[in-house]
Amino acid sequence: MKKVNVAIVGATGMVGRTFLKILQERDFPIENLYLLASKKSAGDVVNFNGKDYIIEELTENSFDKDIDIALFSAGGEISKKFAPIAKEKGVIVVDNSSMWRMYDDVPLVVPEVNPEDVKKHNGIIANPNCSTIQAVVPLKTLHDKFGIKRIVYSTYQAVSGSGVKGIADLKEGIKGNENKLYPHPIAYNALPHIDVFMDNGYTKEEMKMIDETKKILNDHTIKITATTVRVPVMYAHSESVNIEFEKEFDVKEIFDTLNTTDGIIVVDDPKNNQYPLALDAEGKDEVFVGRIRRDFSVDNGINMWVVADNIRKGAATNTVQIAELLLKYNLV
Repeated sequence: MKKVNVAIVGATGMVGRTFLKILQERDFPIENLYLLASKKSAGDVVNFNGKDYIIEELTENSFDKDIDIALFSAGGEISKKFAPIAKEKGVIVVDNSSMWRMYDDVPLVVPEVNPEDVKKHNGIIANPNCSTIQAVVPLKTLHDKFGIKRIVYSTYQAVSGSGVKGIADLKEGIKGNENKLYPHPIAYNALPHIDVFMDNGYTKEEMKMIDETKKILNDHTIKITATTVRVPVMYAHSESVNIEFEKEFDVKEIFDTLNTTDGIIVVDDPKNNQYPLALDAEGKDEVFVGRIRRDFSVDNGINMWVVADNIRKGAATNTVQIAELLLKYNLV
């Protein structure tokens, strides 16, 4: 595989640092690496693969260099300003913010689900929301086989989804100190409030899951609703996913389908208290699925419990996998 020049925007953030870790773990073929961040972080030194790199301030001239791929994780406003600049310089941007996800000309990609969509890029590829990513990996394979009619999402999301400030609120809250980020204490609590509230009563996070699922599965006929909740867990989001299918099924078919799908590990042995746990998913790249059972309240329904590391598969790993697809399809 040929080596490429890579830039990381937001290199000192939680996801940016995880980009570096995963690029190293997966032996991504890098020729030259450029680490970009805010003026505050410029000059800091980061070690990658045994070599020291100096953090550079992100400016409008940062992409004048020979850069093939830029991995962005610095927030929507930074992406809004700098992704088009990078694109104009011939850089392919893989963006981890929500800025570009719902643009018609921007592919929204989960490599296990819709890898071919990267070929439709117009200079920018969007990484989906973390809670959406882990849900659509099992949903895609089930939709292909049984046809999904309706989805009900209920999420239990880790504080790391809010970055270092979310983690700090939980740690300080456990000590009895006041929260600084969340509107209410997160320690020993559950907040049915992720992102801002919309005019329709849903939060932005809930609407992201609804809209992104339809786009990724390329099916806007699926009826979807969501409730997203922040819980006092450090890493890994957990989700209760209720699905109503078009076709009849045997529960064994559901297990067989999920067991043979790339990127999924089925953990479902209730007699021995075996089911997906956030603590077990932390640090892993797979999506864990369990508590699979028929929903007797509808004709063709199931419930399942889906868990994944939101910083890895929900953000950094998925982004790096997209970059790998660009190489696989000779798009750089």
